[in-house]
Amino acid sequence: MEERAYAKINSFLKITGHKNGYHTIISRFIKVKELYDIVSFIPQKCSSFTIEGCGDIKVEENTIYKSYIAIRDYIDDKSKIDNFFKNHKVVVIKNIPSGAGLGGGSSDGATFMRLLNRVCNLNIDTPTLSKIGSRVGADIPFFIYNYDSANVGGFGEIIEKFIEDSYNIELYTPNIHCDTALVYKTFKKEFLNKIDLNSFKDWDRLTSKELLSNIDAIMANDLYRASLIAYPELKEVAREGWYFSGSGSTFFRLS
Repeated sequence: MEERAYAKINSFLKITGHKNGYHTIISRFIKVKELYDIVSFIPQKCSSFTIEGCGDIKVEENTIYKSYIAIRDYIDDKSKIDNFFKNHKVVVIKNIPSGAGLGGGSSDGATFMRLLNRVCNLNIDTPTLSKIGSRVGADIPFFIYNYDSANVGGFGEIIEKFIEDSYNIELYTPNIHCDTALVYKTFKKEFLNKIDLNSFKDWDRLTSKELLSNIDAIMANDLYRASLIAYPELKEVAREGWYFSGSGSTFFRLS
């Protein structure tokens, strides 16, 4: 009972607005097949919901736990999963660095939801599972659908599969932990009133390689500008010709 939780990159990420306290986006998410965590259910008697392998994160703050609560709140027969987790623990083998713009926590949460849905025969369809996951985190719907590449819009809940070639994705993650909330807060303060929706019109129709061949890292990702302000040390480690994923701190390039 285990499943891989893949990392992602954003080949582009543009902020389209701000509503009800959250930013709206249009972005291209690409699965990184060479980098993944592993989420497993291991038989063990447990007095409470148990997660191992996630470091010092408190259970209540873990995306997997929040995903568990979201599913539990949705289903009618809660005893079905309550009894399961009295006899199983969740074990995560972590390979995706945190605070790196690779979606590790969200991928773990989504993979947990998909695995639980299958193992416990909850029979929740993918759109519904995605909707449940969106209440936990904005990136979770992409990982629920598990596409290789997709255009992601709205608050992260709009997922449209995008067909493009498989890329060799090189990653470079400096030893800088970027806090997503701080990066978005910085963007709102410094750049929200400067959004030009026409400047990235039809980007969602281009392949990632077509698009990136004509723009630089600053133009490709609105959060890169904000991250450079929140974490000026990024300027010292940035590499020419590399692009920035999500709120960082990972740089990537495609070939």
